[in-house]
Amino acid sequence: MLKYKRVVLKLSGESLAGENDFGINTPVVESIAKQVKAIHDAKLEVAIVVGGGNIWRGLSGSAKGMDRAQADYMGMLATIMNALALQDALEKMHVFTRVQTAIEMREVAEPYIRRRAVRHLEKGRVVIFGGGTGNPYFSTDTTAALRAAEVEADVILMAKKGTDGIYDSDPNKNPDAKKFDTLTYMEILNRELHVMDATATSLCMDNNIPLVVFNIDNHENILKAALGEQIGTTVTR
Repeated sequence: MLKYKRVVLKLSGESLAGENDFGINTPVVESIAKQVKAIHDAKLEVAIVVGGGNIWRGLSGSAKGMDRAQADYMGMLATIMNALALQDALEKMHVFTRVQTAIEMREVAEPYIRRRAVRHLEKGRVVIFGGGTGNPYFSTDTTAALRAAEVEADVILMAKKGTDGIYDSDPNKNPDAKKFDTLTYMEILNRELHVMDATATSLCMDNNIPLVVFNIDNHENILKAALGEQIGTTVTR
C-alpha cells in the first residue's frame, strides 16, 4: 500500500548544480530524473516545482541593486530553463513529461492550466511547473504550496541541499543544533525556522498539506520520501 497517491517534489535550483556553484550539472540532473522515474514506476502521480538559484540568485546574489520585480522575473526564466533540462532527462528515460509555465511561452512549454495539469497527472505524466507563480515577490516555495493545493497533492517533498531535515538552529554553525523528526507549521512560524517562507508555510497550514524535508545529496532519498519512509523532518498542521 502506497502512503501517497499524488506528490509535489520541490527541487532547489542549487540541487541541479551538484558540486558546481553555477549552472546545470548534467549527470546530477540525470540522477535526479532516475529517482523521479522510480517514483513514477511505483505508480505515484508526480508533479515537480523547480527553483532557479543555480542560474540566478535574486536579490541576495546576482541581482543586488536591481529592481525587485525585474530580478524576480529573471529568476522565473531561470526556473523554466531548469524545468526544460529536467524534462529532457526524463524523456530520455521514456517518461512522458509536460512542462507548464506560469509565464506563457508556447513555443517551449504549455501555459499553466490547473485542469490540464490534473489531467496530465491522471494519465501518468510527470508535470513540471516552471516560472514560479508568474508574479514577483513570491518564492518557488510558495509556488510549491500553491500548486500542491491546486492539484490536491497528498504531500510536498522538499529536497534540501546540505541538510537532512529541520534543525532548531543552523547545524553548520552550531554543532549542538537539534534536529526535529516532526513539527507543526505553527511551530515553524513561532520559532522562525525559515525552512520555507512565511507565505508558503501559511498556505500549507491553511490547506492541511503535509511537508517532508530531506537531504537531496543522496538522490535515493527522493524515492524513500515518496514511498512514505521516515526520513528527514515531517511537518503537519
